[in-house]
Amino acid sequence: MVLRESDSELAADDPAPDFELPGADGETYTLESFADDEALLLVFTCNHCPYAQAKFDLLNDLADEYDDVSVVGINPNDAEEYPDDSFELMCEFVTDGRIDYDAYLRDESQAVAREYGAVCTPDPFLFANEAEASGEADFRLVYQGRLDDAPNPDDDPSRFYVSEAIDAVLDGEDVDLDWRPSQGCSIKWHEE
Repeated sequence: MVLRESDSELAADDPAPDFELPGADGETYTLESFADDEALLLVFTCNHCPYAQAKFDLLNDLADEYDDVSVVGINPNDAEEYPDDSFELMCEFVTDGRIDYDAYLRDESQAVAREYGAVCTPDPFLFANEAEASGEADFRLVYQGRLDDAPNPDDDPSRFYVSEAIDAVLDGEDVDLDWRPSQGCSIKWHEE
């Protein structure tokens, strides 16, 4: 396990890069799949990292608590070198309820993780949907950083930054949080 801190390619108000990725539920997802939501929380995560595993329950709770927000996990890890991150095990995690997000997606090529500038698991990006009457998604970055203030996987958090950010978006307010770099295991990139 290598502790990494995120250093995103995206800045506040940047549009969410589009994607088309398979989900562990058998569906294919794009940004438009979430066009009806007021916000979208994309979290680059995986099955095996202890930092990612420590946030499964938090992300499941967020997906359950917020009707107008989609919580989406994206697993970009090299499953050949790290078989615990295989698509088959992702499906198993969804089937047995360990992961109960709105969607758990596979980024086999790692192109989406690279476009977002994700470097660790978990690495969360919160987007507000700025779409007007067009009905098309216009997701803009409002927060990128730690989910909470727990420095280690076994620590209990006392503050949930992501919940504060989501609440601000849903209340129509600016997200007034420092963007603390996410921390977790490094994304397991394919050998080049």
